[in-house]
Amino acid sequence: MIDRRTFLEHAGFGLGAAALHSMAPGSLDPAVAPRIRRVIFLCMAGGPSQLETFDYKPELQRRDGQPMPASFTKDQPIAQLQGQKLRVLRPLARWGRYGESGQTVSHWLPWTARLADDIAIIRSMKTTQINHDPAHTVMNTGTAISGRPSMGSWINYGLGSEADDLPGFVVLTSAKGRNPQPIASRQWHSGFLPSRFQGVDFQSVGDPVHYLSNPPGVTRPGQRDVVDTVSELNRLRNRVNRDPETEARIAQYELAFRMQTSVPGLTDFSDESPEVLDMYGAKGMDGSYAANCLLARRLAERGVRFIQLYHRGWDHHGDLERWMKVCCGATDRATWALVTDLKQRGLLEDTLVVWGGEFGRTPMFQGKGKHPGRDHHIKGFSMWLCGGGVKGGITHGATDELGYNAVDKVVTVHDLHATMLHLLGIDHERFTVKHQGLDMRLTGVEPARVVREVLA
Repeated sequence: MIDRRTFLEHAGFGLGAAALHSMAPGSLDPAVAPRIRRVIFLCMAGGPSQLETFDYKPELQRRDGQPMPASFTKDQPIAQLQGQKLRVLRPLARWGRYGESGQTVSHWLPWTARLADDIAIIRSMKTTQINHDPAHTVMNTGTAISGRPSMGSWINYGLGSEADDLPGFVVLTSAKGRNPQPIASRQWHSGFLPSRFQGVDFQSVGDPVHYLSNPPGVTRPGQRDVVDTVSELNRLRNRVNRDPETEARIAQYELAFRMQTSVPGLTDFSDESPEVLDMYGAKGMDGSYAANCLLARRLAERGVRFIQLYHRGWDHHGDLERWMKVCCGATDRATWALVTDLKQRGLLEDTLVVWGGEFGRTPMFQGKGKHPGRDHHIKGFSMWLCGGGVKGGITHGATDELGYNAVDKVVTVHDLHATMLHLLGIDHERFTVKHQGLDMRLTGVEPARVVREVLA
């Protein structure tokens, strides 16, 4: 197999023009044509409770306040409840069935409920890490080992951006809720892949991208001369060194120059109709999740391959009812608006939208008195998919009667990644990069499968 990095080092043309040709032989899945062109990953950072969103468990109501059966929890990883008396906590949400499909959704997500026939709810997700940062690392990179490439970087590396004036991988962050956990930039890093494939974090205050604007006295023609001169010096040096990071630097200087023109217009919402702004609940680039959802649609229109939104605030160890209302109030309508807007513009048919956190929450009570919460939980939680290639209006998998263990049609993070790559037309088992003598891949060495049951 030709090493893809070596190919790119010796190729003299841009990644966007060479995207498909620069794939390692066999990486493109011969069994299926690409169903999607891009991914929008909506990460509810902190771990939303599946038991108050998509996984209704009547048995929890019947056992409310009773001891949690030891048969479920003995020798199992528990975060902050370790060594404490474990009591069952009833569902705190009200529930209904929505759409022709009759999907079960909680009252805290009335706008998502309108998407019932568009989304595939996976109730049987499992992950391996019980604390936030390593769990995010698993969700983003497929492993708890820091320093590996993120899923967005893998996809950007494999397919490139469809835009020549924007990055192929963009990250947007917002926060509103209880104890917003920090998100480290290594969650969207390129790891051992060339650095030009890492995510670019857009800011909500000032320049969307750091150092994008020219300082006073620097004109655009003058900046063009500087970029051309520096790039030529780098090329001269690279003829001797053959350093992939020099190639990355040349490409990024050129991209940054083009972004000086493209980004200001991208983040100016004045060309959006009042109806669209109202649909999202957006009031301009104010750092809100609503604004980020609208910006995600604009990025998708302009050819960005992987768009990742983090909303921080879902770590509900206490006062769950209060904080669910806050977090859902900040995100629910804008999520619906994003999917609806994509659908109306014909973009949803070739976009995969993913919603979920790094893990879920326990069926057990945490906190004090009348304001309970739930601890971190990795054995069974919920996510949803919609868009191109996804079968809407279905629920896949199940947890046990108390919502503790995923017991039917279990889906791992590697399975999620394999499915995402499959929809992009990539064979996850063959999409590898040689690193430290090993053929590394996003889905790792453990068995992973495409979750074909959720595919149309």
